[in-house]
Amino acid sequence: MSIIAERLQRVTPSQTVAITQKARELRAAGKDIISLSAGEPDFDTPDFVKEAAIRAIQAGETKYTDVAGTAPLRKAVAEWLNRDFGLDYTADEICVSTGGKQVIYNVMAATLNAGDEVIIPAPAWVSYPDIVKLADGEPVLVQTAPENGFRMTAEQLRAAITPKTKWLMLNSPSNPTGAVYREEHLRALTDVLLEHPHVWVLTDDMYAKLMYGSEAAQTVVQVEPRLRERTVTMNGVSKAYAMTGWRIGVSAAPSAFTKQLVKLQGQSTSNTCSIAQAAALAAVTGPQDFIAEMVSVYKERRDVVVGMLNDAPGLSCQMPEGAFYAFPSVAGVLGKTTPKGVVLDTDEAFVTALLDETGVAAVHGSAFLTPGYFRVSYATSTELLREACTRIQSFCRSLV
Repeated sequence: MSIIAERLQRVTPSQTVAITQKARELRAAGKDIISLSAGEPDFDTPDFVKEAAIRAIQAGETKYTDVAGTAPLRKAVAEWLNRDFGLDYTADEICVSTGGKQVIYNVMAATLNAGDEVIIPAPAWVSYPDIVKLADGEPVLVQTAPENGFRMTAEQLRAAITPKTKWLMLNSPSNPTGAVYREEHLRALTDVLLEHPHVWVLTDDMYAKLMYGSEAAQTVVQVEPRLRERTVTMNGVSKAYAMTGWRIGVSAAPSAFTKQLVKLQGQSTSNTCSIAQAAALAAVTGPQDFIAEMVSVYKERRDVVVGMLNDAPGLSCQMPEGAFYAFPSVAGVLGKTTPKGVVLDTDEAFVTALLDETGVAAVHGSAFLTPGYFRVSYATSTELLREACTRIQSFCRSLV
């Protein structure tokens, strides 16, 4: 009899974490490595946020808080969601968790029974299907097409819904493609959801502030308020405020549902770090102008990276509309051989050889449920991005 639970054997370790760790180990061993695998800003947390955390420590705010988060933070998050995203939530509808990943896990663990289905448009973040499996659910993957901008269509959603469907997971802007569901795209999906009152929506808006162009991000409840009573909106400070290590994610949902999330969290982690909560409070209530400056830098990097990737023989890359990822196709290099004799028969073989032969770390598209692509994070300096893309171009030119 195995000591390991069957549910854990259904899941695989995070591929993004694994590749990032391998890049760190190679760099520590003295190798010249440029990592484009990590999904976190290279910007530092703003000083006013760090200073708020220091003040909290000095003031002795180091005790347990309410499981759902401090009252000031939950109130501030509700006001932030209203101010910046047009969402009308109250403090008792907010739960503060240890990163966005815990929000997703809480929601799935609190709601799924064996055999319940969760629709996930692919490409998708690597953790979505595994969290569903851990909660005894069945991920239903819907493969989106590049000609639709990697967005799920209403027809695809309607075809995927069954009597067992409990959730639709939606991520915009998308990790890994940078695709954005604008109002017209969301309206098409929400019209379908209104036809199926048994389907709830978990919308992952973690990158919502990282948008290129003048149009602000849209989210489900903002577009269709009639879905409010069966939508969980997830957001946080990790990406927009350069606070990945602070581990603060938030959920907004009807109060009766939020109480169930709080009950579950109370028997797992309980409250998130009190100091991180003080920092998050400062982030959502303090100056916001630095975000636009950060997005401007990301846009410049995006243009450099996409242009250079499209100049690499055999690669093709769409222009991301948000987040800080590019998702180029490797269709034009599959079947070719590297200078070291490696046959590139899969996207994973491509990124493995790219790391071994050029020192550039990226993540294969299969990890994001879409073979034939790879993900590049451009959340690093323009100088390193240019060097990495130059190496990628040289690598592609060397293939035979």
